[in-house]
Amino acid sequence: MTIAPHSQTTTTTEAFDDAATAVEKHPPGHVTLTVEPGHQGHFPPSHDPNRPDLSFPFETTDTQRGGFTDEYRITSKTGYITADLALRPVPSHYHTLPAVLADPEKAIRLKQVKLVTWYENDPEDPRNWSKAYKWYITFVCALSVVSIAFATAIIAGDFGGVMKEFEVSEVVVALSVSLMIVGFGIGPLILAPLSELHGRRPFWVAPFLVYILFNIPCALAKNIGTLLVSRFLCGLFGSGPFALAGGAIADVWDNNERGFAVALFAAAPYGGPVLGPIIGGFIGETIGWRWIFWVNMIFAGVVACMCATIPETYAPAILLKRAKRLRAETGDPNITTEQELFRKTLREIVIETAVRPFQMIATEPILTLMSMYASLIYGLLYAFFFSFPIVFSEGYGYNDGITGLMFCSVLIGVGIALFVTPRLEKDYLRRAAAKGGRADPEDRLIGMMIGCWFIPIGMFIFGWTSPPTVQPGGGNWVGPCSAGIPFGFGMVVLYFSANAYLIDAFPGYVASALAAKIVIRSGLGAATPLFITAMFHNLGNGWAASVWGFISLALIPIPFCFYKYGKWIRSKSRRAA
Repeated sequence: MTIAPHSQTTTTTEAFDDAATAVEKHPPGHVTLTVEPGHQGHFPPSHDPNRPDLSFPFETTDTQRGGFTDEYRITSKTGYITADLALRPVPSHYHTLPAVLADPEKAIRLKQVKLVTWYENDPEDPRNWSKAYKWYITFVCALSVVSIAFATAIIAGDFGGVMKEFEVSEVVVALSVSLMIVGFGIGPLILAPLSELHGRRPFWVAPFLVYILFNIPCALAKNIGTLLVSRFLCGLFGSGPFALAGGAIADVWDNNERGFAVALFAAAPYGGPVLGPIIGGFIGETIGWRWIFWVNMIFAGVVACMCATIPETYAPAILLKRAKRLRAETGDPNITTEQELFRKTLREIVIETAVRPFQMIATEPILTLMSMYASLIYGLLYAFFFSFPIVFSEGYGYNDGITGLMFCSVLIGVGIALFVTPRLEKDYLRRAAAKGGRADPEDRLIGMMIGCWFIPIGMFIFGWTSPPTVQPGGGNWVGPCSAGIPFGFGMVVLYFSANAYLIDAFPGYVASALAAKIVIRSGLGAATPLFITAMFHNLGNGWAASVWGFISLALIPIPFCFYKYGKWIRSKSRRAA
């Protein structure tokens, strides 16, 4: 098919006045476009087109005008596909034809537009990099999340030192944890759309450096106000890995090959905080609480140097750079990417990142309940940081260092979960194959239905093997300590499954769904430290832990109900698959 130049030929920009930010106008007759038969794109074996594409720039592409495209995942011999064959409706229960396809005139002109794709075996495609290099990137991404999550809880190793120096209550000191978690909730709402527009690489380094610098006023703080403000800013600028790491792992591993890589990422936000009190306890016990921040700063500096070695992995950013280069080399104004062609305005991006997540929380029961469940587990993790000192420091008389070591049991549970989550992924693929290659989102809930039982088990063990029910002495510490094993296991397996379910249930609104989950998770995670100490002191260890155990029991029906009725609930949603 050849479109020869003629007086009525229009360029990409002229054809789409409402998306005129993409390419420059050129005079009529400038371009001759040839599309050879059989040169349309196809998916590599590593990609399953029935599963959500996490590389799509959800927050910055106007899908109402342009719809969705597989441009960032397919390969082609020519290095491009024509837009008329690439664009499709947003995947949801109610398929709405994109505006550009609904207009017959514009739909015809789409044949002139070349959307840049990867070549077959393209060396610039992160999915084609060596496995060793991809595992290195995966390790650095996971380590970056661990380092930031580690920072939230490291101060828990010596709350007493901060309380004594500034003469404040434990609730006020607990704000040093809560405010950093609040920063984690706000930061990704800003960094995620920026990384879609400018690529991931700049935001691996710049915000991380600012985060490192704000550890200095934490260590040198002369009053509690300085410490609290600095901790919030640490959370705000240190949230980059939370916004980038999952996407970067999805960039280098296609959706049929990222089982264990995703398991590492799922464990990182929970393993990091567990390491904090272990190390912080010994630092505070030996050289004082201020050195907690100096050590954290050193650790963050090492991780920042490793993050600086991560290349650009984001497909839309790499292909956009290629499109600009090809336009300059060929003079063809029709070479572009969908994101460039249908980029949202600043106002639309703000609405997408700051408004839509809350709209979905209010209108999507699947999102609300699953996010609340996962967030409760996140809050319980921070509850452990404050209840362990009550049991082991006050009950057993252990120092902060030994009390911190008790958290090793949670790490054991997390480690066991790392062996289980890849098997859950294999089970999902088996179920998909049995259904003709297209599994239901509810098939993701198997992990939740397994892991949900371990959370209340851990809470009841912790509460009723602690003093005064079981008095200190001999090896009695093993009881409350061992509670961390089922909790750590259930926590990671449940979160892994819930996260995958939300992605599959809202494939056209992944960014908003995950943003909503982050907001709820950060809210509960920040609130828990403020009342957990008083709760354990007033109710006693047994009943305080049991309250959380009963709440966890009450939530157990959620994955089972969604497994049975989730498809019907999704059918009533305008955004769900």
